Amino acid sequence: MRKEEYNRITGEILDSAIAVHREMGPGLLESVYEYCLIEELNCRGIITQEQVAIPLFYKGQILGKDFRIDILVENEIIIEIKSVDFILPVHEAQLLSYLKLTDKWLGILINFNVPILKKGFKRLVNGYI
Repeated sequence: MRKEEYNRITGEILDSAIAVHREMGPGLLESVYEYCLIEELNCRGIITQEQVAIPLFYKGQILGKDFRIDILVENEIIIEIKSVDFILPVHEAQLLSYLKLTDKWLGILINFNVPILKKGFKRLVNGYI
């Protein structure tokens, strides 16, 4: 995927997240926002997968345990949904770990528990902060 395509899809994700936030407001469970965001993205023709299981490898061995990505967009962009008072460094570290473990380039952290959604939206790039 080219940089222009990443930027276009990221814009659609932001617009979709804002639409969900306007409709639902802050303070709900993460799962509510996840379902609504998936619906909004799908209505816009963007391919999503929810709760994508990624096998856990350790020293080349599969451990029989999966971790789950909230939303995978166009098989390229990882979205991590939060509904917390504050985004903490551990939330960013979690998303960066997902990017590294899946060899994906772009991740988006969205905290819906904010008065203005743009303040809860953060792009992270694998290898850069």
